[in-house]
Amino acid sequence: QVHLVESGGGSVQPGGSLRLSCAYTNRRGYMAWFRQAPGKEREAVAAISAGNTNTYYAEAVKGRFTISGDNAKTTVYLQMNSLKPEDTAMYYCATDGTLLRQDSYNYWGQGTQVTVSS
Repeated sequence: QVHLVESGGGSVQPGGSLRLSCAYTNRRGYMAWFRQAPGKEREAVAAISAGNTNTYYAEAVKGRFTISGDNAKTTVYLQMNSLKPEDTAMYYCATDGTLLRQDSYNYWGQGTQVTVSS
């Protein structure tokens, strides 16, 4: 069984930071973060390879977000710095997929809301 639970979302002012966590029961290869803003399609944010050796980022978050993993804690993190209002979205983690290709991911969490506003 694969079970993913996101946490760490909340409200923050522009320029602020949040760290999202995704606790998993079983991980299958890549893990990734995606987000969906109201009225928009879900989009890729970041992915990390099995073994946590390689990371991949969408252009919109490069240099601001960092994905990392701790296998001992069975948790993947998304550190988000310099947040902008356009980062406001529901953030989901996923596993059993490839790179940032969201259609390839088979297991998803329920999401955690991030709101960036002044």
